Amino acid sequence: MPDYIPNVRLRAWRNENRLTRADMADRINATPVGIAERLTCDEERVRRWEAGEVRWPRTPYRLALTQLTGMEPEALGFSPNRQTASRLIEAQVIPMHALKAEAELYGTMELAQQLQASDVGTGTLEALAEAVDLLCRAYPVVPAGTLRDRTQKRLAQINHLLAGRLTLDQHRELLVITGWLTALLGCVHYDLGEREEAETARRTAFEMGRQVGHGELMGWAHEMSAWFALVEGRYEDVVTAARMGQSVAGTSSAMVQLTLQEARGLARIGDRREADRALTRGADVLGSLPIPEHPDHHFVFDHSKWVFYAATCYTWLADDDRAEEHARETIQMHTRADGTSNAPMRVADAHIDLGIVHARRGDLDAAVDHGMAAFDIERRSLTDLVNRAGDLNRVLQHHYRREALAVEFHERFLTARRALANRRPDLLD
Repeated sequence: MPDYIPNVRLRAWRNENRLTRADMADRINATPVGIAERLTCDEERVRRWEAGEVRWPRTPYRLALTQLTGMEPEALGFSPNRQTASRLIEAQVIPMHALKAEAELYGTMELAQQLQASDVGTGTLEALAEAVDLLCRAYPVVPAGTLRDRTQKRLAQINHLLAGRLTLDQHRELLVITGWLTALLGCVHYDLGEREEAETARRTAFEMGRQVGHGELMGWAHEMSAWFALVEGRYEDVVTAARMGQSVAGTSSAMVQLTLQEARGLARIGDRREADRALTRGADVLGSLPIPEHPDHHFVFDHSKWVFYAATCYTWLADDDRAEEHARETIQMHTRADGTSNAPMRVADAHIDLGIVHARRGDLDAAVDHGMAAFDIERRSLTDLVNRAGDLNRVLQHHYRREALAVEFHERFLTARRALANRRPDLLD
Protein backbone atom coordinates (compact mmCIF):
# COMPACT_ATOMS: atom_id res chain seq x y z
CA MET A 1 0.00 0.00 0.00
CA PRO A 2 1.77 3.20 -1.16
CA ASP A 3 2.20 5.93 1.43
CA TYR A 4 2.10 8.96 -0.86
CA ILE A 5 -0.78 11.36 -1.43
CA PRO A 6 -1.94 11.27 -5.09
CA ASN A 7 -1.71 14.46 -7.11
CA VAL A 8 -5.31 14.57 -8.28
CA ARG A 9 -5.11 18.05 -9.80
CA LEU A 10 -2.51 16.97 -12.35
CA ARG A 11 -4.45 13.80 -13.09
CA ALA A 12 -7.69 15.76 -13.49
CA TRP A 13 -6.06 18.10 -16.02
CA ARG A 14 -4.79 15.14 -18.03
CA ASN A 15 -8.15 13.38 -17.90
CA GLU A 16 -10.10 16.46 -18.91
CA ASN A 17 -7.77 16.87 -21.90
CA ARG A 18 -8.16 13.15 -22.68
CA LEU A 19 -4.45 12.41 -22.73
CA THR A 20 -2.74 9.18 -21.79
CA ARG A 21 0.36 9.47 -19.67
CA ALA A 22 2.44 8.71 -22.75
CA ASP A 23 0.62 11.45 -24.71
CA MET A 24 1.28 13.95 -21.97
CA ALA A 25 4.95 13.02 -21.76
CA ASP A 26 5.33 13.51 -25.53
CA ARG A 27 3.70 16.93 -25.36
CA ILE A 28 5.97 18.00 -22.51
CA ASN A 29 9.00 17.02 -24.56
CA ALA A 30 7.62 18.98 -27.52
CA THR A 31 7.25 22.29 -25.63
CA PRO A 32 9.85 25.03 -26.30
CA VAL A 33 11.52 24.24 -22.98
CA GLY A 34 11.31 20.53 -23.68
CA ILE A 35 13.07 20.94 -27.00
CA ALA A 36 15.68 23.43 -25.70
CA GLU A 37 16.47 21.29 -22.65
CA ARG A 38 16.15 17.98 -24.53
CA LEU A 39 13.74 16.68 -21.92
CA THR A 40 13.08 12.96 -21.86
CA CYS A 41 9.76 12.82 -20.06
CA ASP A 42 8.06 9.42 -20.29
CA GLU A 43 4.96 7.62 -19.03
CA GLU A 44 6.68 6.50 -15.82
CA ARG A 45 7.67 10.05 -14.89
CA VAL A 46 4.08 11.25 -15.32
CA ARG A 47 2.89 8.30 -13.24
CA ARG A 48 5.29 9.23 -10.43
CA TRP A 49 4.04 12.81 -10.50
CA GLU A 50 0.42 11.70 -10.32
CA ALA A 51 1.12 9.16 -7.58
CA GLY A 52 2.64 11.92 -5.42
CA GLU A 53 6.06 10.26 -5.36
CA VAL A 54 7.54 13.47 -6.79
CA ARG A 55 6.03 16.57 -5.22
CA TRP A 56 8.21 19.21 -6.96
CA PRO A 57 9.68 18.35 -10.39
CA ARG A 58 12.98 19.78 -11.54
CA THR A 59 12.89 23.32 -12.95
CA PRO A 60 12.89 22.42 -16.68
CA TYR A 61 9.94 20.09 -16.18
CA ARG A 62 8.02 22.69 -14.16
CA LEU A 63 8.54 25.24 -16.93
CA ALA A 64 7.50 22.74 -19.59
CA LEU A 65 4.37 21.84 -17.64
CA THR A 66 3.43 25.52 -17.43
CA GLN A 67 3.99 25.94 -21.17
CA LEU A 68 1.83 22.89 -21.88
CA THR A 69 -1.04 23.60 -19.51
CA GLY A 70 -0.93 27.38 -19.04
CA MET A 71 -0.96 26.77 -15.28
CA GLU A 72 1.61 27.27 -12.55
CA PRO A 73 2.96 24.10 -10.86
CA GLU A 74 1.09 24.83 -7.63
CA ALA A 75 -2.22 24.95 -9.55
CA LEU A 76 -1.35 21.52 -10.94
CA GLY A 77 -1.04 20.09 -7.44
CA PHE A 78 2.72 20.34 -7.00
CA SER A 79 4.33 21.75 -3.88
CA PRO A 80 7.92 22.80 -3.10
CA ASN A 81 7.43 21.56 0.45
CA ARG A 82 9.33 18.28 0.63
CA GLN A 83 8.41 17.49 4.23
CA THR A 84 6.65 14.32 5.33
CA ALA A 85 3.27 15.99 4.79
CA SER A 86 3.48 14.49 1.31
CA ARG A 87 3.00 11.03 2.78
CA LEU A 88 -0.33 9.50 3.68
CA ILE A 89 -1.17 10.09 7.32
CA GLU A 90 -1.04 6.98 9.47
CA ALA A 91 -3.64 7.46 12.19
CA GLN A 92 -2.72 6.56 15.76
CA VAL A 93 -5.93 4.54 15.97
CA ILE A 94 -6.50 2.53 12.82
CA PRO A 95 -10.11 2.06 11.67
CA MET A 96 -10.41 -1.59 12.68
CA HIS A 97 -9.64 -0.60 16.28
CA ALA A 98 -11.75 2.57 16.32
CA LEU A 99 -14.85 0.85 17.69
CA LYS A 100 -12.89 -0.54 20.63
CA ALA A 101 -11.25 2.85 21.23
CA GLU A 102 -14.69 4.49 21.30
CA ALA A 103 -15.90 2.04 23.93
CA GLU A 104 -12.77 2.60 26.00
CA LEU A 105 -13.28 6.36 25.79
CA TYR A 106 -16.70 6.02 27.36
CA GLY A 107 -15.23 4.00 30.21
CA THR A 108 -12.13 6.10 30.76
CA MET A 109 -13.96 9.44 30.72
CA GLU A 110 -16.86 8.05 32.75
CA LEU A 111 -18.90 9.50 29.90
CA ALA A 112 -21.80 7.12 30.29
CA GLN A 113 -22.28 8.19 33.90
CA GLN A 114 -22.12 11.86 32.93
CA LEU A 115 -24.76 11.32 30.25
CA GLN A 116 -26.97 9.42 32.67
CA ALA A 117 -26.79 12.35 35.05
CA SER A 118 -27.38 14.87 32.22
CA ASP A 119 -24.01 16.37 33.11
CA VAL A 120 -22.71 18.59 30.32
CA GLY A 121 -19.79 19.87 32.30
CA THR A 122 -16.24 20.56 31.27
CA GLY A 123 -14.90 17.99 28.88
CA THR A 124 -18.18 16.14 28.27
CA LEU A 125 -18.91 17.67 24.87
CA GLU A 126 -15.27 17.32 23.82
CA ALA A 127 -15.34 13.64 24.75
CA LEU A 128 -18.62 13.15 22.91
CA ALA A 129 -17.17 14.75 19.78
CA GLU A 130 -14.13 12.47 19.98
CA ALA A 131 -16.36 9.42 20.42
CA VAL A 132 -18.40 10.35 17.33
CA ASP A 133 -15.19 10.84 15.33
CA LEU A 134 -14.07 7.33 16.32
CA LEU A 135 -17.37 5.85 15.17
CA CYS A 136 -17.07 7.71 11.85
CA ARG A 137 -13.55 6.31 11.47
CA ALA A 138 -14.83 2.80 12.12
CA TYR A 139 -17.19 3.03 9.11
CA PRO A 140 -14.79 1.76 6.41
CA VAL A 141 -14.09 -1.59 8.07
CA VAL A 142 -16.62 -2.38 10.81
CA PRO A 143 -19.65 -4.45 9.65
CA ALA A 144 -22.64 -2.20 9.02
CA GLY A 145 -24.92 -4.05 11.44
CA THR A 146 -22.41 -3.75 14.27
CA LEU A 147 -21.86 -0.06 13.63
CA ARG A 148 -25.59 0.63 13.34
CA ASP A 149 -26.26 -0.94 16.72
CA ARG A 150 -23.46 0.98 18.44
CA THR A 151 -24.52 4.26 16.82
CA GLN A 152 -28.14 3.80 17.85
CA LYS A 153 -27.04 3.07 21.41
CA ARG A 154 -24.96 6.25 21.57
CA LEU A 155 -27.77 8.35 20.11
CA ALA A 156 -30.17 7.03 22.74
CA GLN A 157 -27.68 7.99 25.46
CA ILE A 158 -27.07 11.45 24.03
CA ASN A 159 -30.50 12.59 22.84
CA HIS A 160 -31.99 13.18 26.29
CA LEU A 161 -29.30 15.79 26.93
CA LEU A 162 -30.94 18.05 24.36
CA ALA A 163 -33.98 18.33 26.64
CA GLY A 164 -31.85 19.28 29.64
CA ARG A 165 -30.53 22.61 30.86
CA LEU A 166 -27.96 23.86 28.39
CA THR A 167 -26.42 27.16 27.46
CA LEU A 168 -26.99 28.32 23.88
CA ASP A 169 -23.44 27.36 22.95
CA GLN A 170 -23.79 23.93 24.55
CA HIS A 171 -27.09 23.35 22.78
CA ARG A 172 -25.59 24.26 19.42
CA GLU A 173 -22.52 22.07 19.94
CA LEU A 174 -24.64 19.14 21.04
CA LEU A 175 -26.89 19.51 17.97
CA VAL A 176 -23.84 19.37 15.72
CA ILE A 177 -22.48 16.28 17.49
CA THR A 178 -25.87 14.57 17.30
CA GLY A 179 -26.22 15.61 13.66
CA TRP A 180 -22.98 13.91 12.66
CA LEU A 181 -23.93 10.77 14.55
CA THR A 182 -27.37 10.75 12.89
CA ALA A 183 -25.82 11.19 9.44
CA LEU A 184 -23.53 8.22 10.14
CA LEU A 185 -26.55 6.18 11.21
CA GLY A 186 -28.29 7.06 7.95
CA CYS A 187 -25.31 5.78 5.97
CA VAL A 188 -25.18 2.41 7.72
CA HIS A 189 -28.95 2.04 7.46
CA TYR A 190 -28.62 2.50 3.70
CA ASP A 191 -25.72 0.06 3.53
CA LEU A 192 -28.04 -2.53 5.06
CA GLY A 193 -30.92 -1.80 2.68
CA GLU A 194 -32.97 -0.03 5.34
CA ARG A 195 -34.12 2.72 2.99
CA GLU A 196 -36.86 4.38 5.06
CA GLU A 197 -34.72 4.48 8.19
CA ALA A 198 -31.84 5.92 6.18
CA GLU A 199 -33.98 8.71 4.76
CA THR A 200 -35.40 9.56 8.20
CA ALA A 201 -31.88 9.85 9.61
CA ARG A 202 -30.74 11.93 6.62
CA ARG A 203 -33.60 14.40 7.05
CA THR A 204 -32.97 14.63 10.79
CA ALA A 205 -29.27 15.34 10.25
CA PHE A 206 -30.13 18.04 7.71
CA GLU A 207 -32.59 19.67 10.10
CA MET A 208 -30.01 19.74 12.90
CA GLY A 209 -27.52 21.35 10.55
CA ARG A 210 -30.13 23.88 9.42
CA GLN A 211 -31.03 24.83 12.98
CA VAL A 212 -27.45 25.80 13.80
CA GLY A 213 -26.40 27.02 10.36
CA HIS A 214 -23.84 24.25 9.89
CA GLY A 215 -23.26 24.27 6.13
CA GLU A 216 -21.02 21.22 5.97
CA LEU A 217 -23.47 19.03 7.88
CA MET A 218 -26.30 20.18 5.60
CA GLY A 219 -24.02 19.51 2.63
CA TRP A 220 -23.42 15.92 3.71
CA ALA A 221 -27.18 15.42 4.12
CA HIS A 222 -27.62 16.56 0.50
CA GLU A 223 -24.77 14.23 -0.48
CA MET A 224 -26.61 11.30 1.08
CA SER A 225 -29.64 12.22 -1.03
CA ALA A 226 -27.44 12.22 -4.14
CA TRP A 227 -25.97 8.84 -3.16
CA PHE A 228 -29.43 7.32 -2.64
CA ALA A 229 -30.54 8.64 -6.04
CA LEU A 230 -27.43 7.26 -7.73
CA VAL A 231 -28.01 3.75 -6.40
CA GLU A 232 -31.72 3.93 -7.23
CA GLY A 233 -31.14 5.00 -10.84
CA ARG A 234 -32.46 8.57 -10.54
CA TYR A 235 -29.50 10.16 -12.25
CA GLU A 236 -30.95 13.63 -12.88
CA ASP A 237 -31.78 13.76 -9.17
CA VAL A 238 -28.15 12.93 -8.37
CA VAL A 239 -26.97 16.06 -10.17
CA THR A 240 -29.72 18.22 -8.64
CA ALA A 241 -29.06 17.07 -5.06
CA ALA A 242 -25.29 17.41 -5.47
CA ARG A 243 -25.61 20.98 -6.73
CA MET A 244 -28.03 21.89 -3.94
CA GLY A 245 -25.49 20.63 -1.43
CA GLN A 246 -22.68 22.60 -3.05
CA SER A 247 -24.65 25.79 -2.47
CA VAL A 248 -24.36 25.38 1.32
CA ALA A 249 -21.29 23.19 1.95
CA GLY A 250 -18.58 25.87 1.75
CA THR A 251 -14.96 24.90 1.16
CA SER A 252 -15.00 21.52 2.87
CA SER A 253 -14.83 17.78 2.40
CA ALA A 254 -18.56 17.85 1.79
CA MET A 255 -18.02 20.19 -1.17
CA VAL A 256 -15.50 17.77 -2.71
CA GLN A 257 -17.78 14.78 -2.17
CA LEU A 258 -20.77 16.63 -3.63
CA THR A 259 -18.79 17.66 -6.69
CA LEU A 260 -17.63 14.09 -7.26
CA GLN A 261 -21.18 12.81 -6.82
CA GLU A 262 -22.24 15.32 -9.46
CA ALA A 263 -19.53 13.86 -11.71
CA ARG A 264 -20.88 10.36 -11.11
CA GLY A 265 -24.43 11.43 -11.94
CA LEU A 266 -23.22 13.12 -15.12
CA ALA A 267 -21.23 10.02 -16.04
CA ARG A 268 -24.35 7.86 -15.63
CA ILE A 269 -26.21 10.24 -17.95
CA GLY A 270 -23.33 10.01 -20.42
CA ASP A 271 -22.19 13.64 -20.30
CA ARG A 272 -18.42 13.17 -20.61
CA ARG A 273 -17.54 16.84 -20.91
CA GLU A 274 -19.38 17.96 -17.78
CA ALA A 275 -18.31 14.90 -15.81
CA ASP A 276 -14.66 15.73 -16.53
CA ARG A 277 -15.24 19.32 -15.50
CA ALA A 278 -16.84 18.24 -12.22
CA LEU A 279 -13.91 15.92 -11.51
CA THR A 280 -11.53 18.82 -12.10
CA ARG A 281 -13.52 21.16 -9.85
CA GLY A 282 -13.47 18.53 -7.13
CA ALA A 283 -9.72 18.12 -7.47
CA ASP A 284 -9.25 21.89 -7.20
CA VAL A 285 -11.32 22.14 -4.00
CA LEU A 286 -9.53 19.12 -2.55
CA GLY A 287 -6.19 20.73 -3.33
CA SER A 288 -7.19 23.81 -1.35
CA LEU A 289 -7.97 21.83 1.81
CA PRO A 290 -5.39 20.84 4.42
CA ILE A 291 -4.16 17.25 4.40
CA PRO A 292 -6.65 15.37 6.63
CA GLU A 293 -5.38 14.07 9.93
CA HIS A 294 -7.78 11.14 9.74
CA PRO A 295 -8.44 10.24 6.09
CA ASP A 296 -10.34 7.15 7.25
CA HIS A 297 -13.12 9.35 8.71
CA HIS A 298 -16.31 8.77 6.73
CA PHE A 299 -17.06 12.50 6.46
CA VAL A 300 -13.54 13.43 5.36
CA PHE A 301 -12.63 13.33 1.66
CA ASP A 302 -9.11 12.07 1.04
CA HIS A 303 -7.09 12.21 -2.19
CA SER A 304 -7.24 8.48 -2.88
CA LYS A 305 -11.05 8.66 -2.86
CA TRP A 306 -10.88 11.00 -5.85
CA VAL A 307 -9.04 8.29 -7.82
CA PHE A 308 -11.69 5.76 -6.74
CA TYR A 309 -14.58 7.97 -7.87
CA ALA A 310 -12.84 8.69 -11.18
CA ALA A 311 -12.52 4.95 -11.84
CA THR A 312 -16.28 4.46 -11.66
CA CYS A 313 -17.00 7.60 -13.70
CA TYR A 314 -14.81 6.38 -16.55
CA THR A 315 -16.29 2.88 -16.31
CA TRP A 316 -19.75 4.34 -16.84
CA LEU A 317 -18.44 6.55 -19.64
CA ALA A 318 -16.96 3.42 -21.31
CA ASP A 319 -13.43 4.88 -21.31
CA ASP A 320 -11.98 1.47 -20.50
CA ASP A 321 -8.28 2.36 -20.48
CA ARG A 322 -8.80 5.27 -18.11
CA ALA A 323 -11.20 3.25 -15.94
CA GLU A 324 -8.69 0.42 -15.65
CA GLU A 325 -5.87 2.79 -14.73
CA HIS A 326 -7.84 4.38 -11.89
CA ALA A 327 -9.38 1.12 -10.64
CA ARG A 328 -6.04 -0.69 -10.45
CA GLU A 329 -4.47 2.21 -8.58
CA THR A 330 -7.43 2.28 -6.16
CA ILE A 331 -6.80 -1.36 -5.26
CA GLN A 332 -3.06 -0.76 -4.98
CA MET A 333 -3.50 2.29 -2.73
CA HIS A 334 -5.81 0.45 -0.34
CA THR A 335 -4.18 -2.98 -0.11
CA ARG A 336 -1.69 -3.67 2.68
CA ALA A 337 1.29 -5.99 2.37
CA ASP A 338 -0.65 -8.77 4.13
CA GLY A 339 -3.50 -8.52 1.61
CA THR A 340 -5.97 -6.77 3.92
CA SER A 341 -7.49 -3.42 3.01
CA ASN A 342 -8.03 -0.13 4.81
CA ALA A 343 -10.97 0.68 2.48
CA PRO A 344 -12.62 -2.62 1.49
CA MET A 345 -15.76 -1.07 0.00
CA ARG A 346 -13.69 1.03 -2.40
CA VAL A 347 -11.70 -2.06 -3.35
CA ALA A 348 -14.92 -3.98 -4.01
CA ASP A 349 -16.19 -1.28 -6.35
CA ALA A 350 -12.82 -1.15 -8.11
CA HIS A 351 -13.04 -4.90 -8.71
CA ILE A 352 -16.46 -4.40 -10.28
CA ASP A 353 -15.04 -1.66 -12.51
CA LEU A 354 -12.24 -3.98 -13.64
CA GLY A 355 -14.74 -6.78 -14.18
CA ILE A 356 -16.79 -4.59 -16.52
CA VAL A 357 -13.68 -3.48 -18.40
CA HIS A 358 -12.53 -7.08 -18.89
CA ALA A 359 -16.01 -8.20 -19.94
CA ARG A 360 -16.19 -5.50 -22.60
CA ARG A 361 -12.76 -6.52 -23.85
CA GLY A 362 -13.77 -10.18 -24.17
CA ASP A 363 -11.93 -11.65 -21.17
CA LEU A 364 -14.69 -13.54 -19.36
CA ASP A 365 -12.39 -15.30 -16.89
CA ALA A 366 -10.87 -12.06 -15.61
CA ALA A 367 -14.26 -10.35 -15.53
CA VAL A 368 -15.81 -13.01 -13.29
CA ASP A 369 -12.69 -13.26 -11.12
CA HIS A 370 -12.93 -9.55 -10.33
CA GLY A 371 -16.69 -9.74 -9.80
CA MET A 372 -16.40 -12.62 -7.36
CA ALA A 373 -13.60 -10.80 -5.52
CA ALA A 374 -16.04 -7.95 -4.85
CA PHE A 375 -18.55 -10.37 -3.27
CA ASP A 376 -15.85 -11.94 -1.10
CA ILE A 377 -14.96 -8.71 0.72
CA GLU A 378 -16.30 -8.85 4.26
CA ARG A 379 -17.09 -5.17 4.95
CA ARG A 380 -19.69 -4.28 2.40
CA SER A 381 -22.42 -1.80 1.64
CA LEU A 382 -24.93 -4.40 0.50
CA THR A 383 -27.05 -1.77 -1.26
CA ASP A 384 -24.13 -0.42 -3.22
CA LEU A 385 -22.68 -3.87 -3.90
CA VAL A 386 -25.93 -5.13 -5.43
CA ASN A 387 -26.20 -1.99 -7.55
CA ARG A 388 -22.63 -2.23 -8.88
CA ALA A 389 -22.75 -6.01 -9.29
CA GLY A 390 -25.86 -5.43 -11.37
CA ASP A 391 -23.76 -3.29 -13.73
CA LEU A 392 -21.37 -6.19 -14.29
CA ASN A 393 -24.16 -8.76 -14.47
CA ARG A 394 -25.84 -6.83 -17.29
CA VAL A 395 -22.64 -6.79 -19.33
CA LEU A 396 -22.06 -10.50 -18.73
CA GLN A 397 -25.65 -11.40 -19.60
CA HIS A 398 -25.45 -9.35 -22.78
CA HIS A 399 -22.21 -10.91 -24.05
CA TYR A 400 -21.93 -14.30 -22.34
CA ARG A 401 -25.42 -15.38 -21.26
CA ARG A 402 -24.85 -19.08 -21.92
CA GLU A 403 -21.32 -19.32 -20.56
CA ALA A 404 -20.93 -21.27 -17.29
CA LEU A 405 -18.89 -18.52 -15.62
CA ALA A 406 -21.48 -15.90 -16.47
CA VAL A 407 -24.22 -18.14 -15.09
CA GLU A 408 -22.21 -18.63 -11.89
CA PHE A 409 -21.83 -14.88 -11.40
CA HIS A 410 -25.51 -14.32 -12.20
CA GLU A 411 -26.51 -16.79 -9.46
CA ARG A 412 -24.22 -15.07 -6.96
CA PHE A 413 -25.75 -11.73 -7.94
CA LEU A 414 -29.28 -13.08 -7.41
CA THR A 415 -28.27 -14.31 -3.95
CA ALA A 416 -26.97 -10.84 -3.10
CA ARG A 417 -30.17 -9.27 -4.35
CA ARG A 418 -32.24 -11.63 -2.17
CA ALA A 419 -30.02 -10.81 0.80
CA LEU A 420 -30.73 -7.12 0.27
CA ALA A 421 -34.47 -7.57 -0.28
CA ASN A 422 -34.81 -9.72 2.85
CA ARG A 423 -32.35 -7.69 4.93
CA ARG A 424 -30.29 -10.83 5.34
CA PRO A 425 -26.63 -9.93 4.65
CA ASP A 426 -25.65 -13.28 6.18
CA LEU A 427 -26.91 -14.99 3.01
CA LEU A 428 -23.70 -13.87 1.30
CA ASP A 429 -21.40 -15.35 3.96
